[in-house]
Amino acid sequence: MGGEPVVRVVVADDQRLVRTGFRVILGDADGIEVVGEAADGVEAVEQAVALSPDVVLMDIRMPRLDGISATRSVVARTSSRVLVLTTFDSDEYVYEALTCGASGFLLKDVPAEHLVTAIRSVARGDALIDPSVTRRLIGRFTRAIRPEREATSGIPARLSVLTARELDVLRLMATGLTNTEIAQRLVVEESTVKTHVGRVLGKLELRDRVQAVVLAYETGLVSPQGDSPHP
Repeated sequence: MGGEPVVRVVVADDQRLVRTGFRVILGDADGIEVVGEAADGVEAVEQAVALSPDVVLMDIRMPRLDGISATRSVVARTSSRVLVLTTFDSDEYVYEALTCGASGFLLKDVPAEHLVTAIRSVARGDALIDPSVTRRLIGRFTRAIRPEREATSGIPARLSVLTARELDVLRLMATGLTNTEIAQRLVVEESTVKTHVGRVLGKLELRDRVQAVVLAYETGLVSPQGDSPHP
């Protein structure tokens, strides 16, 4: 573990077998400890408040309180970060999960090693969206948002605080590229990309990378097809 603190996790899912499976997978991973389980959204919030885990693995469809509402409550009441896991890859679920404060979204069929990596990433303060759902999310909701945007060939007003290079980084972030991939695309060091990402989040007063991605599409900086309408 290299001296790194243990990542404490609460698993929230209404199926006992699923919770057991996650516990087994995470129990085999170095530096991760499952400290609690919840069978519904109400219990998920209670566990997050009582145990202050680093990450809550949150199912979408649960009794008493759905995962979206539970996520909103956990984010509002605790410092825990929420990683949504579901078999339902509906665009609406993804969008709602991210806009209510989730730090990431993965499908339950993700390989075990990817789940472990995702938990560690979210615990560090990063954010992620499963690549298999990113483009559909983008396409559906930017089509709904697009008519409300101002017809302009310039940079959206909210993004005017960014430099040209920071805008480049934000565009590439919005297409789902990692810092390493962005560095390769821009032919710069990965540390330089991390600096730019931090400045983007700071200038735009955003919590994390997910909020930056949502904003990039809502403002029209990037189109559903991955093209940038604003040069």
